[in-house]
Formats: sequence, structure tokens, C-alpha cells
Amino acid sequence: MPPAASQKVLTYEVQERVLCFHGPMLYEAKVLEVKKSEDKKELPEYKVHYKGWKNTWDEFVPADRLRKMNEENLRLQKELNDNTKPSSKRTNPTPNAKAGMKMSSKAGSEDLPGSSGTLPPRGQKRGRELEIEKEEDFMKRHDIKITIPDNLKALLVDDWENVTKNQQLVPLPRNPSVSQILQKYRESMPKKREGSADADIFDEVIAGLKLYFDKSLGTILLYRFERQQYMEIRKEHPGKEASDLYGAEHLLRLFVSMPELLAHTNMDPQSISKLREHIEDFIRFLGKSPEQYVAEHYESASPRYIDLSRGL
Repeated sequence: MPPAASQKVLTYEVQERVLCFHGPMLYEAKVLEVKKSEDKKELPEYKVHYKGWKNTWDEFVPADRLRKMNEENLRLQKELNDNTKPSSKRTNPTPNAKAGMKMSSKAGSEDLPGSSGTLPPRGQKRGRELEIEKEEDFMKRHDIKITIPDNLKALLVDDWENVTKNQQLVPLPRNPSVSQILQKYRESMPKKREGSADADIFDEVIAGLKLYFDKSLGTILLYRFERQQYMEIRKEHPGKEASDLYGAEHLLRLFVSMPELLAHTNMDPQSISKLREHIEDFIRFLGKSPEQYVAEHYESASPRYIDLSRGL
């Protein structure tokens, strides 16, 4: 008996190993469940579990975020890694580095030394306990999850392909810029009573997002191919911040990296949860009308630019 029409679109099976886009990156995953729509015209969604990730990251994704596990797509995954890692100066904190971060304990906040040799003999046991607590606390922070709508995830994939595959660039300076987008978001929100706690928190979130973007752009948000453009635009506009020159395309990349950035802060879980709510509200704001903020066309790089970019 031939399969029903609704089954013909099921290109992935339960328990099948696949590659799945999460932001601009491809991760190994396994299909856990297939959710079919009652409307036969709508494509099914697949619940996936990312290899090496906790179950809290399991999610339903549309078929266009999945790729078959084959040599061609594994090469694509490697290219994605190669194009993002060189411009990223992140390092995984070592246990000693983590121990140097400020932490809270029942005895109050204290800074642990960078090496165990600096602890006095009587404090060694308590020091080890604190370091274990710190390790557990650090790992818990990696559970931070920021929801990005599928339409914005698709834009992230297009952005990656434009830059890394098609050798195209976002036209700069962007209009609207990140600063202008944040201001539009501020103006779209109901006015809060000046001096109130809600108003202060909202202002801090807006200022914090701008600061995160300015500090992160040159180190973790650029693909290798964009570094030459970054050097050129900063020379042309020496007095301007990155948030005044770049736009939504690079801001979306920040939100992909945000969970890891927040995991390295000293914020308590309640503060992180509150911040995540504000960030997700802003992302929903972008997702309502992304065409207002994302460049309609990318610019093709000149042969001269391509030659220069290879030297970086």
C-alpha cells in the first residue's frame, strides 16, 4: 500500500541522526518525534535532541532547519565552524579561571584565588568545596535558553550563506543601526513612570544590549570574511561605536551568543531570568517586521577586497 500524501513530506524518521541549524551553526542531533499537522498542506515539524546538550534544549523545528547526515553536509558543518571560530577569541574557562570569578556562598561573596597553592592549609577543604560549588553553578548557567523565532533563524542562515558562501557583505553603515533599532523599541513600549524600578530596569537592559554589542562585535560576531570591512569602516568613522555602524544582521548574531555571554557573568538566576524576558521581548519586536531592519540586499565584494580578506 503506498504511503499517504501527508507521509510523502516526511523526509526524516524518528531516531534518525541528522544535522540541525541552531542560529548560523549546524549541530549533530537526533529526531525524537514527528508532529504532523491536521492540515495536509502544512509540513510536519520534528522534535530534535542536540548531541551533548541537555534535554532542556530539545525543540520542535521545521524541516528546512534539518540536513541529512552525509559527507556533503558534514563538510558544510565543518565550514561553518571554520568560518566562525577564527574570529572568535572565546576560550573555555579552566577550573582555575572559573575559581577566580566572584561567587556567592552562605558565608557571603568572596573571590577565590586563581590557584590552589595560594590557599592557607586550614582553608583548603572549604576552598575545594567552594570551587565545586562554583563549577556546579557555572554549568547550571549554561542552561540559559533564549528563544529566537523561526523567521529570524532563517535570516541568520541566509546571512551566513551570503557572507561565507557568496562572499557578500552587509552594506555599511547600516540604516537603521543597532542604536536606532533600540531607540525604536524603546519608543514602541508603553511609557513607564520616570524613576520607577521598571523604568530603571528597562533603561539598563537597553543600555546593556548596546554595550554588549559594542564590546562583542569585533571579537565574536564577525565572520572572517568581514574583518577587512570592519577595519575599513572603523577607519572611516573613528568616533562612532559599532552600534552606530552595524544593524540587525549582526545584532541577531549577538542573541545566538548571548546565553554563553550571560553564563560568564556574576548575575544571580533571578536577574538572568528577568534579563532573558526583556531580551526575548525585544527579539519578538524584531520578528514582527524584520524587513524594516534587515538589509534587503547584500553587496558583492570586489576582487581587491577578496584578496585583502584572505590575508586576515
